[in-house]
Amino acid sequence: MSHAASVHSLWTLAADPPREIPAPHIEYAQLAPTLIVLGVAVLGILVEAFLPRRARYHAQLLLSVVGLAAAFAAVVALAAGGHAGEKAQIAAMGAIAVDGPALFLQGTILLVSLIAVFTFAERRLDPAAHGNRVDSFAAQGSAVPGGEAEQAAVKAGFTTTEVFPLALFAVGGMLVFPAANDLLTLFVALEVFSLPLYVLCALARRQRLLSQESAVKYFLLGAFSSAFLLFGVALLYGYAGTVTYSGIAEVVSGTTRTVDPALASTMGNDALLLIGGALVLMGLLFKVGAVPFHMWTPDVYQGAPTPVTGFMAAATKVAGFGALLRLLYVVLPGMRWDWRPVMWGVAIVTMLLGAIVAVTQTDVKRLLAYSSIAHAGFILAGVIAASPDGVSSVLFYLAAYSFVTLGAFSVVTLVRDAGGEATHLSKWAGLGRRSPLVAAVFAVFLLAFAGIPLTSGFAGKFAVFKAAAQGGAGTLVIVGVLSSAIAAFFYIRVIVLMFFSEPKADGPTVAVPSTLTSTAIAVGVAVTVVLGVAPQYFLDLAGQAGTFVR
Repeated sequence: MSHAASVHSLWTLAADPPREIPAPHIEYAQLAPTLIVLGVAVLGILVEAFLPRRARYHAQLLLSVVGLAAAFAAVVALAAGGHAGEKAQIAAMGAIAVDGPALFLQGTILLVSLIAVFTFAERRLDPAAHGNRVDSFAAQGSAVPGGEAEQAAVKAGFTTTEVFPLALFAVGGMLVFPAANDLLTLFVALEVFSLPLYVLCALARRQRLLSQESAVKYFLLGAFSSAFLLFGVALLYGYAGTVTYSGIAEVVSGTTRTVDPALASTMGNDALLLIGGALVLMGLLFKVGAVPFHMWTPDVYQGAPTPVTGFMAAATKVAGFGALLRLLYVVLPGMRWDWRPVMWGVAIVTMLLGAIVAVTQTDVKRLLAYSSIAHAGFILAGVIAASPDGVSSVLFYLAAYSFVTLGAFSVVTLVRDAGGEATHLSKWAGLGRRSPLVAAVFAVFLLAFAGIPLTSGFAGKFAVFKAAAQGGAGTLVIVGVLSSAIAAFFYIRVIVLMFFSEPKADGPTVAVPSTLTSTAIAVGVAVTVVLGVAPQYFLDLAGQAGTFVR
């Protein structure tokens, strides 16, 4: 009895002084874009639960489009209200930065996602199955490929409408990722946008096994990269005694004032800083697909449903490079001499490998995957410039690149044969004679990828290389121009294949898309041409948005 009494008295002593947990102070207006997207995603899950199957597709499409448009309007309102400039601030108890780069990248991600949702909703391309129009996604994700359950689901006309809320959750994570202002927020955002993407990659209607294989590869390698990132966060915490970006930057520059006695022994240990910084960088370089962390890219791009590939290729790059910029410019500017040589190496290898390996590819989606690796190298050249021009050039490049990518993958969805999409390059021979318009549009995107003048690709590359040269990375620019020349070879080769070779008799047909995909492709072409012919306004916009809040 006495034992129980003593335990009781200990408990009352411990509970005696009432500790008040302070309520967090959240700036809801400044976080509106992210909150709108996540709120609509939750609504989408409720739609899946409560609406009958017939009504879900239209409800989800409407919800997604309205939600993304509203979030974009919120970003524009914040930027117009001065939050990109003099009113830039750290919101949500120091977790999120609301500043120029964050708003610019969030706006880009939202616009790209809005157009990607159109390609997700496309239902005209596949022949109708049992009288029902079908989209690019499996009738029932949980069914065994080719099994009875799947056949029954196709017969009943089921569709996986969960792809819309999944995409919205991914977008919500991507909006937080480049704006995160402490390492734990960064990690949570990484997981929030990665997990839905793993699921989306596994949901292709045709070639289910290839699709599931790509999702498993992405998941396993993604788990590795998350682990590296998290380990890096732990080491940086040990180094600085805090996970906030500004706190770590203060310790790096030696201006910190308060020291927690429990952490005094490890604080300022440079080995922790170097290894922790390297591990966090690895996690981010994995997301943007830089060599040597690029192994997942070709397999995942090839296996995932093409609308998902387009969305992933465009939006993940924007989010990943946004986070990379903030990490290098806000947290580690004091370590410039340590990270620049490493990033030099990564950028050079990424540009060369992406361009050289792409020459050997025989599949359109794999070719675009290697091209995206090469582009990651070009964007890294701008990151390495370590100047305000570097930031704005990277922002501009990301905006230009994401629309070209989305447009190119939207065109890939149109070229079909009996087995679904015809992605083998040999089948694209003579496409220019069969359907000159589609081939011409694809040629515009390829020329933009190659960086030919009067396309957005040229304006972007020019800005990035100029910033790199001014930042003292002249060698990098020479390697970049060489890689661009190698890359131009295989882009032009595809154009020659489409327009100057004989079409095969049993070649693929070009499906006539609904207005959804047509809109996506038209926007892609418009952005490519406008940013190529008159880039100055957008370069100025990126320039105004180029200052990080500290």
